[in-house]
Amino acid sequence: MILTAFLLPGCEGVQSTLAPAGKGAEQIAMLFWWMVGGAVVIWTVVIGLAIYALHLNPAEHRRKQSAIWIIGGGAIAPTIILSVLLIYGLRLLPPLLAKPPEGSLQIEVEGRQWWWRVKYRQLEGEPIELANEIRLPVGEPVEFILTSGDVVHSFWIPALGGKVDMLPGRTTRLTLEPTKIGTYRGVCAEYCGTSHALMNFSVVVLSKEDFEAWLNQQKSSAYQANSELAIRGQEIFINSGCGACHAVRGTSADGTIGPDLTHVGSRNGLAADALPNDPESFRNWIAHTKTLKPDALMPEFQAFSSEELSALATYLDNLE
Repeated sequence: MILTAFLLPGCEGVQSTLAPAGKGAEQIAMLFWWMVGGAVVIWTVVIGLAIYALHLNPAEHRRKQSAIWIIGGGAIAPTIILSVLLIYGLRLLPPLLAKPPEGSLQIEVEGRQWWWRVKYRQLEGEPIELANEIRLPVGEPVEFILTSGDVVHSFWIPALGGKVDMLPGRTTRLTLEPTKIGTYRGVCAEYCGTSHALMNFSVVVLSKEDFEAWLNQQKSSAYQANSELAIRGQEIFINSGCGACHAVRGTSADGTIGPDLTHVGSRNGLAADALPNDPESFRNWIAHTKTLKPDALMPEFQAFSSEELSALATYLDNLE
């Protein structure tokens, strides 16, 4: 019981499969507990037979009686239990792999070393692009269209459902339906290089009304800098060539190599959730990229003065 008390807190949190907040995760968690129950039964039977034979009745046992116990308890019972669990698990696959209803929200996610490109498909117009953050409406199925731009990645939101590999040159799909409003954590579940452990993203589940309001806000162009420091930061951003890699809608920055920064200031974290979203983190990320995320493709800009870094950080932080 004492050990259980220490272990139970690990079953909670924004990245726990045992604290489900989606239909798929609820089924997976139920399967897990049935498997735990099956394992306990098998362990109890096998260990119980061993204790009986070695301690409770250590005398010589009749061969026929021993064979019955060994075959029944050590082979037949585990086979039946494992077969039942296998059948139960296979029955979960069709609903977990089923396509969502026609007209459901579709989100394209591309895995990169080491960040996530996210695009919301629209019925009309161009997709809405952001990075390292996904927001979903509660109670609605969402289809994720998954690709990789470099190596094998694996898309996983433990609290919402199962994981699916993202393979270069191939498109995979995953349907998730969140059931609880809240903020959860997504990860890359396949080792993909030096900064694999720093390739995460936040998942925010909103009410349908709040989600629609957020999506409409994401369609808009970037915030127009109106303070002296932010205007200076925008000038540095454009003149230093940042727009060759990053896009900020409403400005001349239209790069496609790196993350879209149009509304970066409104996201929950920076650098694929490696840093909090605040001006100081922007400063550190721009000047010490390689230190914070080894082997990241973005170069470090240590040549910027402290004043220039502050201006850039202010501009980016205000992009909400």
